[in-house]
Amino acid sequence: MMLAASIAVFAQLPPQPVCLTIMQAVDAALRNYPSVRVSQERISAAGAEIQLARTTYLPRVDMLAQANRATRNNISGLLFPQGIIPSMSGPVLSTDNLGAAWGSAVGTLVTWEPFDFGLRTASVAATTAARSRSEATLKRTQLDVAVAAADAYVTLIAAQDMVRAAQAGVDRADALFRTISALVNAKLRPGADSSRAEAELAAARTQVIQTQQAVEIARANLSQFVGLEPAQITVSAPRLLQLPPEQAVLAFNTATNPVSMEQNAVVEQVRAQLRILKRSYFPRFLLQGAAYSRGTGAEANGTNLGGFHGLAPSTQNYALGFTVTFPVFDRPAIRAREAEQSATIRAETARYQQISSDLKTRWNVAVATMEGARNVAVNTPIQVAAARAATNQTTARYQSGLGNIDAVAEAHRLLTQAEIDDALARLNCWRGLLGIAAAAGDIQPFLAEASK
Repeated sequence: MMLAASIAVFAQLPPQPVCLTIMQAVDAALRNYPSVRVSQERISAAGAEIQLARTTYLPRVDMLAQANRATRNNISGLLFPQGIIPSMSGPVLSTDNLGAAWGSAVGTLVTWEPFDFGLRTASVAATTAARSRSEATLKRTQLDVAVAAADAYVTLIAAQDMVRAAQAGVDRADALFRTISALVNAKLRPGADSSRAEAELAAARTQVIQTQQAVEIARANLSQFVGLEPAQITVSAPRLLQLPPEQAVLAFNTATNPVSMEQNAVVEQVRAQLRILKRSYFPRFLLQGAAYSRGTGAEANGTNLGGFHGLAPSTQNYALGFTVTFPVFDRPAIRAREAEQSATIRAETARYQQISSDLKTRWNVAVATMEGARNVAVNTPIQVAAARAATNQTTARYQSGLGNIDAVAEAHRLLTQAEIDDALARLNCWRGLLGIAAAAGDIQPFLAEASK
């Protein structure tokens, strides 16, 4: 009883918080996010398809065992190929007798295609191309998930820094309210000033509540990637609160981006499928061998032996042969499918070119965003210093009776906004770096810099 009670109490304890670095968050996303596992399983399925295609090189072996009891009335005549009426062997009798006899058969048929003009090789190549496409899809999915998880992490850090700046604004508004209340109580300022200061304090608190809401939303967005409850997630990344170092922008190569690599794999897959069609209009050569035994309780003279005669296959035969088949009138259909596949290749190639153009545009936008964010980040400390000086000056003028409450309130709002802009400017630089890394197709350099 005491053990059960202890387990119940332990189960009711809140989950322990986990402090994540940005590297840990991305690694957890790559392990836990469902779309990554979907891509991994598709690679496994593609590997099985390759093994299936390779089995066509092996001989085909079919075995049969049969026992039946049937009448033996046979007639001369023709039947078109069908699967309804059972075939019958034996002489045609002059009588119509519904007496039944036992029959049995066992046999093995081995079929092997010694050469196929490259059809099986093309099939294996097509399944290999499908696996390469699945592997490229996995890399693209991993990039998308890693970028999304890193962006969610940076967003959470930005929201927390906004809370810090907004809370500083509340502290200043509270100090101002207490100062003005003392002046109003001393009859040195009108009561309207106290009401205005209280309104500014309430507005600052509302701003803190809104930024705290943004933190919880950002934490919930991050939780979907790392596989933890939002209440368990805490983050600490002092490096992201600093301005990243200036780095030379490297040359951009669309061919190394997983998005373009995936589309290139699609083009190669449809080309491999076209090669299958081009090798379809050839004769098929089949080397065949059969060994079988049959038993029957029906004599050639029309009598039935009765009893269990015929249940044992007692007459043996074997056969060797070489069969050639050629689908003469399949050529128009194959040519139509080849034309369709060629059009698909051109469409997928054009899509590859479009993706390359889009990636180049994303790269240019990311570089421009990064440069703009860095210029803003260089300017915001000047904005903060000027706003802080203005706040001190207007507060001193107000306390000496030379200013009014409107100027003080406006100066406090400007300082709070300047501090928020300064925090966001540095984080926007990191987000710009992430955008450049995402366009390049490799965010490891970004993660390494952010984790220092």
